[in-house]
Amino acid sequence: MNDVSFASLLTPEGRALLDEVRGTEPTRELAVATRLRREHPAELVSAALGQARLRQRAAAKFGAEDAERMFFTPNGVEQSTRTSVATYRAERFRALGVRSVADLCCGIGGDAIALARAGIRVLAVDRDPLTAAVARANADALGLTGLIEVREADVTEVDTTAYDAVFVDPARRGGRGRIFDPEAYSPPLSWAVDTALKAPLAALKIAPGIPYEAIPADAEAEWISDGGDVKEAVLWFGTEPGLVRATLLPGPRELRGRGLPDPDVRPVGRYLYEPDGAVIRAHLVAEVAEDLDGGLLDETIAYVTADALRPTPYASAYEITDRLPFNVKKLKALLREREVGVLTVKKRGSAVEPEELRRKALPKPQGTNAVTVFLTRVAGGPPRVGGGPPPPPPARGAAGWCLD
Repeated sequence: MNDVSFASLLTPEGRALLDEVRGTEPTRELAVATRLRREHPAELVSAALGQARLRQRAAAKFGAEDAERMFFTPNGVEQSTRTSVATYRAERFRALGVRSVADLCCGIGGDAIALARAGIRVLAVDRDPLTAAVARANADALGLTGLIEVREADVTEVDTTAYDAVFVDPARRGGRGRIFDPEAYSPPLSWAVDTALKAPLAALKIAPGIPYEAIPADAEAEWISDGGDVKEAVLWFGTEPGLVRATLLPGPRELRGRGLPDPDVRPVGRYLYEPDGAVIRAHLVAEVAEDLDGGLLDETIAYVTADALRPTPYASAYEITDRLPFNVKKLKALLREREVGVLTVKKRGSAVEPEELRRKALPKPQGTNAVTVFLTRVAGGPPRVGGGPPPPPPARGAAGWCLD
């Protein structure tokens, strides 16, 4: 999609065509396109069908109601913030007393929309003409033009002194895919940090896998997961320097770092706890282990073991009923004996692919029981296997076996 084809979608003819192709299934696209091209320009028909596909993809992030009214680009759908995460961040800005935000590298406007819905005035800036036009159209489509000003400009040339806070979401993808070096972001992380330090309050969105040593000492670092999936990390300036936190959505639930040393390795207990991904990324496994009166299975593996079942939102609990060295034949026999029909395989510290092991160990599911198998190291030893039935579910707990 280019600027011209997008502009055509905003015309009365384009909007009527968008309504007509809403929900078109991929298998029907060719027939629908052939019919519509008899009455409409081919480029407009292609743009409308392409937008319909993007809206269907975007529903998972933005919700069906908003997605059906918004406009998207392929990169916009891929890189935009999930609504639940953007809403959480906007509420945090609001709670900090922020009334205006300069949203730099705004993309198609996902964060700007959440900020505006929180009652915050937003300057949304992006240097790409098409992306800025899409963000402007989205503000209009959702009735937020009174709170969102979209500006097509280079973010490094924008004066943000009139705003209470700055939010920067640098581009972390290039022509070859995901960018891992923070200085290769566009704009670089160093520029974003310098900009943040000049603002009363700022938040910088970064990749969850950012090297710990790249986090400035005067920043608060927050990792956010939604439904157990790690979505992003954010550096906050002007809040609590040096704080590390994991935030779990929905909720939110917040685990703060307490500066604990690494947990001790201890013998395998009755339960295995799998910390949430945000907890692991934030290096807060020690905090979870202390709260559970547990320890690590292995000093290099982020699995916690404990003797008691304690409800926690920060880890999923599994009861361990079986332990055995890694052996596919023995595991297969055990699954058959336990009449397992649904098998989930999790692993850490092993090169074995979970799906491959699942196929080999349970080629023809015949039972009705469900189990989770963990393939992991214990106390520095080779990968082994184990598992068990479900305990009473604590928070987001699940049932399983542990193979060590």
